[in-house]
Amino acid sequence: MRSLSLTLPALAGATFLALAARPAVADDVVSMEFQGFGPAGLHVLTTHTVIEETPAAYIIQGDFETAGLGAVFANVANRSLAEGREVADTPKPVMFDSETDRNGAVQHLSVKFKPDGVPDGSVSPPPKEPVTPVNYNQLPGTVDNLTAYLMLERQVARGGGCGLRVPVFDGRHRYDLQFSDGGRHILSPAEGQNFTGDTQVCRMVRTAIGGFYVDKNHEEGASSGTIWYATQLMPGDLAVPVRMEMETEIGNVALFLAKLRGRGVDLKLMD
Repeated sequence: MRSLSLTLPALAGATFLALAARPAVADDVVSMEFQGFGPAGLHVLTTHTVIEETPAAYIIQGDFETAGLGAVFANVANRSLAEGREVADTPKPVMFDSETDRNGAVQHLSVKFKPDGVPDGSVSPPPKEPVTPVNYNQLPGTVDNLTAYLMLERQVARGGGCGLRVPVFDGRHRYDLQFSDGGRHILSPAEGQNFTGDTQVCRMVRTAIGGFYVDKNHEEGASSGTIWYATQLMPGDLAVPVRMEMETEIGNVALFLAKLRGRGVDLKLMD
């Protein structure tokens, strides 16, 4: 789950305007649905990701929405879109757009990533409470959070492991995502998910740099987590997150891949 607005592998919905504007062969599109559970196995979150890749470009869309007990702690819904190009087989973002409704307050983030590597970002409306500053010198070379996870998933699929640090800017928040190897692990069925298999474990830690609330009681997004990636579920250079555990603003959330479709694969792992 790339976002919880800030980091979870941001996971996109079935209505995708960008794809309508840019038709693709069905197997060029990979879609995933995740179900999230909190304390005592209570359902707290549903999230989706849609990734379209061509030799020259990519589009990623994500959405999530809290439900049940999760909405009691924080009623949050998000939709995000990233578009980018391929440069020497490396994803380079062109634009990022995200809208989050947090307890009825809607905030829109937007970034245009210019060819010189310096992003032009905006936030509307501005935060109502003080946030930590973002220095201009901290922005060159950043990417959006959706592209950050695409970079990781390709690296894992190609056998490169999880070791990766990605500088991220989403129009307001500047942070680093630090990924590290957690070894190999064979998963067994759990929480109604029918999956058994070998996975690569990746640890994630978010280092907040700027744009975050000064008041730590207003924590946003996911600050750390663990992701179990499967590399054999579908052909191509995309590792699939089968399970995730994220420390988020609504507490610890365990996410399970429920549906996976694309590149000749059509799996339903949860009812």
